[in-house]
Amino acid sequence: MDRFFARRMGLILGFLAVVAVFAGGVWRYGYVQALHQLADRGEADLLLATDRLTGQLQLYQTLAVVTADHPTVGALLESGTDLGASEVMRRLADKTGVLDIAVVSPGGFVLSSASGRLPPRVEDAEYLKLGFQGALGEGHGPAPGFAGETSSERAPRAYFFAAPVFKSGGGVAGALLVVVDVERLEAEWRGARPAIWFTDEAGEVFISNRSELLGWRRAGLGIAPPDMTPEAARAGLSQEVLAGHVIWEEDWSPYVPSKGLYLVQELPVIGMQAETLLDVEPARRIAGLQAAAVAAICLAFGAVIFVFHARRRTLMEANEQLEARVADRTLELSAANEKLSEEVAERRAAETALKRAQAELVQAGKLSALGQMSAGISHELNQPLMAIQQYAENGSAFLERGREDVAGDNLRRIGEMAHRMGRIIKNLRAFARQESEPVKRVDLVGIVDAALELAEARLKTAEVAVQWERPKEPVWVMGGEVRLGQVVVNLLSNAADAMAGMEPREVRLTLLADPERVRLDVADTGPGIREPERIFDPFYSTKEVGAGEGMGLGLSISYGLVQSFGGAIRGRNRPEGGAVFTVELQAAPETLKGPA
Repeated sequence: MDRFFARRMGLILGFLAVVAVFAGGVWRYGYVQALHQLADRGEADLLLATDRLTGQLQLYQTLAVVTADHPTVGALLESGTDLGASEVMRRLADKTGVLDIAVVSPGGFVLSSASGRLPPRVEDAEYLKLGFQGALGEGHGPAPGFAGETSSERAPRAYFFAAPVFKSGGGVAGALLVVVDVERLEAEWRGARPAIWFTDEAGEVFISNRSELLGWRRAGLGIAPPDMTPEAARAGLSQEVLAGHVIWEEDWSPYVPSKGLYLVQELPVIGMQAETLLDVEPARRIAGLQAAAVAAICLAFGAVIFVFHARRRTLMEANEQLEARVADRTLELSAANEKLSEEVAERRAAETALKRAQAELVQAGKLSALGQMSAGISHELNQPLMAIQQYAENGSAFLERGREDVAGDNLRRIGEMAHRMGRIIKNLRAFARQESEPVKRVDLVGIVDAALELAEARLKTAEVAVQWERPKEPVWVMGGEVRLGQVVVNLLSNAADAMAGMEPREVRLTLLADPERVRLDVADTGPGIREPERIFDPFYSTKEVGAGEGMGLGLSISYGLVQSFGGAIRGRNRPEGGAVFTVELQAAPETLKGPA
């Protein structure tokens, strides 16, 4: 038992180790896939931010180039006469929201300024040198002359465009300086996600959608506040590369994610680079959920296997016990089996005798029906015989008188009577014989016609009117011709018996067919069914003792015959009075010609 328990624990621990390794692999794969998606979204956001910044600066660049060609600006530089240049620049500054627009001479002297806050002379910045050389100069830094009243207030950040102003005769007369307020640019996308910053060549954060990051400087791998030493910055930040992605981890800045995906994009046009840090915690969370789901599935699967294995072992033990019990019961079962074999033989013999008795009972039922119809049939046969005798005597007399035409007419009538007698006898012989053929394709319309002809004398004697809605075409069903005829004759005879002494006496036969089933309804105007649930019981009859020769077997025999064809028969009372019996049979396929 101890060895079995130790083995089971070893298997469980090994399975848990495999699940842990597999879940770790799933976590890493899901984490990498999430990083790929995060990088794609981050690069799109970074590209959108850089396009927005460069697009905004492009507008001010165009402003500088177009304003440099204004006639008043050239006149101010060439003649020193202000013909409205200051007014033009003030209007443009008000409309565009720039910090200042100024005209600067080649010596760096400010000849006109929209704000009036620029110093009289601007130092030779790199962007002004390019403007004096005939090129478009760009640069960034603090806006000169815009510092606060106290020394602690820093000058606003600005981006400069210096567009050359050319003389009418050639050469550069000076430059038009446009000072752009960077903070105004940031106001449109400040606070947007993710955190994006632009660092210049000196490694200082000059533009950002997070104002807290402005003025930070690059320190080692990342950026750090200006008051933090490089050693502290390096100690607070680490970097790892996973599947080609650079991930920073820092603990000194509440404005950027503590662990994020680092992306960078160079912007040589404005001399900066755009950087962003995307929080990887959602990616880690998604990977963790995937790994947990896989681990849960594996553990559930393992638990099912464990339970199955334990149950299998229990079943094996139970099986051993059962085998022992089976061995003990084998002798008893052998003896019981011999006894059952004897009983089966006896039952088969009884079943054979029962089938023989049923066949004899069906035949007896037909003969009983024939006996009940014998008087009417004798009358039907006696009439044609007497007519034949009369027509024969008349024909002989007419021949002696030489009236061959009248004698021929009598002979024709004799033939008709003989044909009628032959048809009656044929139906009687067919009804009386014991049919043993299998179920086949038969015409139900013809069977109903033959049954009506057999029962005609009985119905006429009982003064029963027959309404037979006969279809024009044959209706093919699966059954036996003789046995189906017996069923219809039984239903007609029962209807005639039920309506004895009642008015009116009428039997209506209706045939309804569809591609699957065929239904024959036999309705009468009698008193109805007293006990519908017992009408098909053997020896059940509503006739009083001595009222007739029936034994109550007609409907029981009909029930068995219809069921042998795969059909059904049922009886019910009609709301308007009387009873209706419905025989439902299986429609015969058109392609079936022989026995089924």
